[in-house]
Amino acid sequence: MRIARIAQPTGMSFAVLEGEGPGATAAEIEGHPFAQIKLTGQRWALEDVRLLAPILPSKVVCVGRNYADHAAELGNEVPKEPLLFLKPSTSVIGPSEAIRLPAVSDQVEHEAELAVVIGLHGARGLDREAAKSAIFGYTCANDVTARDIQRQDVQFTRAKGFDSFCPIGPWIETSPEVDMADAEIRCEVDGEVRQLGSTKDMVFDAAAIVAYASQVMTLLPGDVVLTGTPAGVGPLQAGETVSVSVAGIGTLSNKVVPSE
Repeated sequence: MRIARIAQPTGMSFAVLEGEGPGATAAEIEGHPFAQIKLTGQRWALEDVRLLAPILPSKVVCVGRNYADHAAELGNEVPKEPLLFLKPSTSVIGPSEAIRLPAVSDQVEHEAELAVVIGLHGARGLDREAAKSAIFGYTCANDVTARDIQRQDVQFTRAKGFDSFCPIGPWIETSPEVDMADAEIRCEVDGEVRQLGSTKDMVFDAAAIVAYASQVMTLLPGDVVLTGTPAGVGPLQAGETVSVSVAGIGTLSNKVVPSE
């Protein structure tokens, strides 16, 4: 099931996306999507609504250097445990929203990632098996990073925390039939393939990351966990369009614009 958050003619709501192509519709959900889903009966053609960030998390938990090839390309070793950091909720944007290049950085880069969305009961102190049941679904993410600032600061907060530096979407895929154990991750910039990897190459898989993070902090319903990026990260320039695709989910595209 594809769960989206939409701007529709009467406001904003969650919706189940039904169908593909020109005939696709958005069926409004009553309230939030985490419990048993109940539809209001209101439907719109998908072309008549706007897809927003599919969830507004209280926090975005990220893991660094979770692909050996990416760690190597930046001259880092693979960590023995998940390397956690946070992106602020204010960095989150949705499909088609603009990534804004901050004036203080000369090297902003894309990082295509699989993102996990935490479900109704959250996650606290879970083992790996219990963490699986805490996962509501998956979406695409771009862990946009000011690489020059990351090198300068050493720690990650400023480099990865600018407003607009966490595009997620286009929706949340909740079907248990969608296998994220070996899903292709692709990043294209203006149609040029920059990153091409698979989730099977993660050092720590999604459930292991959720379990580890839950030992440190309580993950609340709707929180987002980014799972790391494969090799091929590279620069973004104003005027370009960057697209992140995860097999079984969809494609997240964002325009890059200069700072205001």
